[in-house]
Amino acid sequence: MPTVRTLLALASVKNWDIHQLDINNAFLHGDLPEEVYMDLPKGHPLYGTPGLVCRLLKSIYGLKQASRQWFEKLVSVLLDFGFQQTIADYSLFILSKGASFTIALVYVDDILLTGNDTDVILEFKKVLHSAFTIKDLGLAKYYLGLEIHRIPEGIFLHQHKFVHDLLVEAGLLDCKPLSLPVDINIKLSDKEGTLLENPTLYRKFVGKLLYLTVSRPDIAYVVHVLSQFVHAPRVPHLSAVQRVLRYLKGTSYQGIFYPANSSLQLEAFCDSDWGSCMDTSRSTTGMCLLLGSSLINWFSRKQSVVSKSTAEAELRALADTACELSWMTLLLSELQVPQTPPITIHCDNQAALDIAADPVFHTKTKHFAIDCHFVREQVQSHKINPIYVPSASQLADILTKGLSRPAHWRLLSRLNVKQAHSF
Repeated sequence: MPTVRTLLALASVKNWDIHQLDINNAFLHGDLPEEVYMDLPKGHPLYGTPGLVCRLLKSIYGLKQASRQWFEKLVSVLLDFGFQQTIADYSLFILSKGASFTIALVYVDDILLTGNDTDVILEFKKVLHSAFTIKDLGLAKYYLGLEIHRIPEGIFLHQHKFVHDLLVEAGLLDCKPLSLPVDINIKLSDKEGTLLENPTLYRKFVGKLLYLTVSRPDIAYVVHVLSQFVHAPRVPHLSAVQRVLRYLKGTSYQGIFYPANSSLQLEAFCDSDWGSCMDTSRSTTGMCLLLGSSLINWFSRKQSVVSKSTAEAELRALADTACELSWMTLLLSELQVPQTPPITIHCDNQAALDIAADPVFHTKTKHFAIDCHFVREQVQSHKINPIYVPSASQLADILTKGLSRPAHWRLLSRLNVKQAHSF
């Protein structure tokens, strides 16, 4: 999904059209190199004959090999046409010939095509149709549950239909909306509250909310917290899910805006909430990457170990962000959007910045020395430039904790998270 969002941000700035294709009966095109046999299907004239089986020459739906064999078949067609498979994302293919530049992004049998050469795109559609039979869906408007709206000012990405169906399923379509997704006065625990008699409903809604975070960074933190209780959900956890749904009722048309006038220089924000987990005392890391003013990647994640200080928690967040930047820089370079190093990382903890810049704190940092050395190496090689930002301007703050109403909406505005009626 970060690749999808990056592609949308790039297409918005470059003013490229985004085409969508669907392959008919994709898995049936895969060739099977292994010997695979199956019982005769019902209705076959020889059905029921003892010892008689079919040997499969093509993959069919339900085979473990089916998806892999289909992808290998599709890749061979792409490579024969001249595309190259990228290193940063094996589902992303690039065709570059002189001034012509074309991008193909594959998700099973759904393909996005964009670039600056319409003739190449049309020719490739014909090649795919002759090889597999495709359904040309025209300009991309609805891709994997994501609604893509092209407007003169840029591209607006949201999941209104997904939210509407979710509210209908929960019976909350006519509920009273809330202005915040999480109550900042309530801390959820693995031990407080009565266990749910039927946890299936909770797990289903949390799973759907996880997919909704693809275009909704405003609920990423609370969904990250709720997903930690799916093994044994309790009544307070279900109440928190219902609160998120009531928040979605009032923000169903909310999504990410990718402006056409944005720059293409990366910058990052990272933050942590020290010891925020009531059950494990682990900290929460929040990270967001912006391509100019376009939000292309973010996460809210519990750290894998307990941090002994805020500086340690912040430095771990800094290290995770540097890792994500390494991958994103590679992806953008393959998309012919090279970055000018060093890339700025905004951090609101001065102690963490001092540790990243100066190794004199060895006795205080030896228990997380690997993260320290990694960040210092990135700084010394001029790949990243961690700088201080006041907490009030820390955009990743919304990914680490629940915020007050003014802070919540102020940060969303700066992240270019908007309502559809804003345009």
